[in-house]
Amino acid sequence: MNLLSTPIFGMLRAKMGWLQARQGVLAENVANANTPKFQAKDLKELSFDDMVSAQRPNVATRTTHTAHIPLAPTSSPSPYRVQDRPDTEVSPSGNSVVLEDQMLKISSNQADFQAATSLYTKSIGMLRIALGGSQR
Repeated sequence: MNLLSTPIFGMLRAKMGWLQARQGVLAENVANANTPKFQAKDLKELSFDDMVSAQRPNVATRTTHTAHIPLAPTSSPSPYRVQDRPDTEVSPSGNSVVLEDQMLKISSNQADFQAATSLYTKSIGMLRIALGGSQR
């Protein structure tokens, strides 16, 4: 059994992937701070329910009788959805990017990524100790 494929590590990887994608969207906002009519964007929040449902095993349905109606496979929504999220102010050119707000979001994003990375590292260390190894 691969211990790194457990749900907790999968959720941490998903969160770090979301934070990485958000960093790109926020950087794009900053890069377009002077572009006329540019609308600030942000990623849709990654919800815990979405992460848990993504970790569940896929169980496919099948028809066992000719009278059964076949169901189309459902796909789970992507957790990385970009949404227009204009800041509180809009410039005369129609640009909705406020650099101060974007910098606050970037620093918060960085702190969250560092926390997730630290949690990942500590969890691996705990597994090493539990398996009788040394913590490096």
